[in-house]
Amino acid sequence: MASEINTLQRLSDTGTLRVGYGDTAPFSYEDKEGNVLGYSIELCQRVAAQLQQRLDLPEIDIEYVFTTPGNRIQLLNSGEIDIECNASTNNAERRRSADFSLNHFFVSVRFVSLKENHFFTLQDLAGRSVRVARGTVNVGQINQANREQHLNLSVVPVESLQEAFDLVTEGRVAAFAMDDILLSTMIAASNDPSAYALSEEILTAEEPLGLLMRQGDQPFVEQVNQVLREMYQRGDMLELYERWFQQPLPGKGITLNVPMSETLAQYFTNPQG
Repeated sequence: MASEINTLQRLSDTGTLRVGYGDTAPFSYEDKEGNVLGYSIELCQRVAAQLQQRLDLPEIDIEYVFTTPGNRIQLLNSGEIDIECNASTNNAERRRSADFSLNHFFVSVRFVSLKENHFFTLQDLAGRSVRVARGTVNVGQINQANREQHLNLSVVPVESLQEAFDLVTEGRVAAFAMDDILLSTMIAASNDPSAYALSEEILTAEEPLGLLMRQGDQPFVEQVNQVLREMYQRGDMLELYERWFQQPLPGKGITLNVPMSETLAQYFTNPQG
């Protein structure tokens, strides 16, 4: 489907790039002063700087728009954002409604629960309530596992990741299924990280994350990917990755200490797509 919005032309006309972000540290989040920051945000800031040079513009302003998993495709298609700089899973289902950049991270899906309940596998959750974030691929993944394993789970989508995590904290649901890096960040930022456990069972194989763009806006997608490919091949990502995954997160007071996976290191050396 061809997009009616030519983002490169609009960038040239307005000098403004509309960037979607979420409440999903370390990828994108707001600090207490209201600044939007994160691993994906810095990636997009660097892309914007390169696009400014390529389009020979005096400057590019970035307008940040808060998005949720449930509304990001709608905001892309309406033109309210040009690119979502967050943590969207790049898979076949999602590619039916949006285009993706080259990958910038790889995740597996697990669930978080209260440690005292000893829920380590999906079978441990049989007959209980599980939350997932509306608009994520996790909804379909958990529903499929529910059917195939006859778990009799009550799978309920909610609007925000924090809402789902809080329901686990309050003991109102058994678990929250999401990308493991996001769950690890939320546990680390909680009042009592020792109260939570990540599932031993991995619910999906490793899947890539990418920056989300409108379908049919191919010149913009190609420009973004050219910039990213050059960054990856120059080795820029080692420093950027270390800042967001192995050093204290600005405004959060936590350090994730997550080393770069072999999958991601190899991908940066030879980016495909």
